[in-house]
Amino acid sequence: MIILGLDPGYGTTGYGIVKYEGTRFTPIQYGAIKTQPGQPFANRLCEVYQDVCTLVDTFHPDECAMEELFFNTNITTGIQVAHARGVIMLALAQKGLQPAAYTPSQVKQSVVGYGKAEKRQVMEMTKTMLGLSKVPRPDDAADALAVAICHGHTGRSKLWER
Repeated sequence: MIILGLDPGYGTTGYGIVKYEGTRFTPIQYGAIKTQPGQPFANRLCEVYQDVCTLVDTFHPDECAMEELFFNTNITTGIQVAHARGVIMLALAQKGLQPAAYTPSQVKQSVVGYGKAEKRQVMEMTKTMLGLSKVPRPDDAADALAVAICHGHTGRSKLWER
């Protein structure tokens, strides 16, 4: 099974594509969709949408997952990321995919075994589980790979239903 993991954002959306067979994960591709600051926000969302469509058309994932939105202190940024999640969900739905959604603590629990693990622990374990020589960069790509791993471990039990 090919899994597309996504870490949504409007400036940077991390993506990670893995092959999951039995209990083994093999990395296929990872990176980040980056939009230019200073561009109209709607144009940035269009870029994210188009690039997610291209990823699906190129790699033909069987399933996909993304991280739940986590609001910290900046609600404006959270709302903008929510817009990016919306266009990502639209792109996936138009391609016939229904993304599963996982909270940051679910991802940490699945990858590290501890829901309050530090970010560096998740990144190191992701590297190890995928047999990579170094931690994936940018951080958004490492996060997306961790989401894909989480989905492989968890399955379709957390489908987005809102």
